[in-house]
Amino acid sequence: MRWLTEQRGRTLGYAAALLASGACVTVLFLAGESGPASAVPAVSAPTLSGSNAATEADAMLFRTLRDISNNRPDMALTEIDKVIRSHPNFRLAHLIKGDLLLARARPLTTIGNAPGAPRDQLDDLREEARARLARHQYERPRDRVPRYLIQLEPQQQHALLVDTAKSTLYVFENRGGEPRYIADYYITTGRNGIDKTREGDNRTPLGVYHVTNRLSRERLNVLYGNKAAELYGAGAFPINYPNEWDRREGRNGYGIWLHGVPYDTYSRPPRASNGCVALTNEDLETIAKTVQIGLTPVIIANGVEWVAPAATKTLRKDILRQLESWRGDWESLDTGKYLTHYAPGFNAGTAGLAQWSAQKHKVNADKTWIKVKVEQVSILLYPGREDVAVVTFHQDYASSNLVSQMRKRQYWIREGGAWRILHEGRA
Repeated sequence: MRWLTEQRGRTLGYAAALLASGACVTVLFLAGESGPASAVPAVSAPTLSGSNAATEADAMLFRTLRDISNNRPDMALTEIDKVIRSHPNFRLAHLIKGDLLLARARPLTTIGNAPGAPRDQLDDLREEARARLARHQYERPRDRVPRYLIQLEPQQQHALLVDTAKSTLYVFENRGGEPRYIADYYITTGRNGIDKTREGDNRTPLGVYHVTNRLSRERLNVLYGNKAAELYGAGAFPINYPNEWDRREGRNGYGIWLHGVPYDTYSRPPRASNGCVALTNEDLETIAKTVQIGLTPVIIANGVEWVAPAATKTLRKDILRQLESWRGDWESLDTGKYLTHYAPGFNAGTAGLAQWSAQKHKVNADKTWIKVKVEQVSILLYPGREDVAVVTFHQDYASSNLVSQMRKRQYWIREGGAWRILHEGRA
């Protein structure tokens, strides 16, 4: 009992005080001071979002720090032991437990009070604590949707949205073309930040991407050797970075994946990858059930913009109207009118607008009729750009001398109040 009374005095300042300012959430660990329990800021219980083991691990971690802030170190020890039993490789949980035990001998001032511990590792774990607590405290707007998911096509069962600012990956389900939130997960991104521009910069790209492949642990071992298989844990999902917009902007590099972590650790610090998005192995395995190769979009943004559903519906109608006008003008064989739908900066591979126009005039001159059917349309707004949309659809084309089917992707840009096509090619 004497130990418990002493320990309470030594842990009073250790807990996290979460301070919110606009969209920026900062976690501060207060200096340890002996004093009455009333001097310690109370930490309220968070609202859980998503029902999964990882979310519960974060909840238990939060309850541990809440118990510390409320001067209940005995209950904090019980709670952190639950975390460690559930996730034996959770290094942050082990560190917090070590701090609680160390409090028997001296006051605590911050996470990681062990003398002689490697500073870089402690800094990484402190950053993870900050990111996890800030993420867990953040309450997703219940009556809002991400502005980027304008419309999902019927075959797209889910969409993934990465918020690098909050170290969070959201999973949305397709409900009649509109997104419905189902879960979110803690993630790790590039050690040098975001907005990837070149190979080797260790940054995570921002943009609209799609999953292109699935690499199991066994496949990784065959392709890259056992060392790579160990690094990526449960597997990997490559995405199509650089996409067409990245290439237009002069960005290069390759090998941006969603992947797991080595099995000897539960998770990595929030900024620790070479540019990829890393999740715990159990989270990756859960997300894998939602991924469709070639279909699942992965939108990476530095902070999610949440808007009223009516806003996305208005934009959807506008873009669909422009798409239908483009389709109808193509069918009309009025090539000049058809070409008004293309922006001055348009390109299709190496062909610019002048070459594209010349080709279309030549091709259409030999036709007596054209029929174009556009189906299974998805519309995704580019993060950080209100004026760029990625439109993907199935195109069924028939004319007097040619029949073809393809999955097409267009980048539309809004110029002078009108949407025009900036890039067009096979998806």
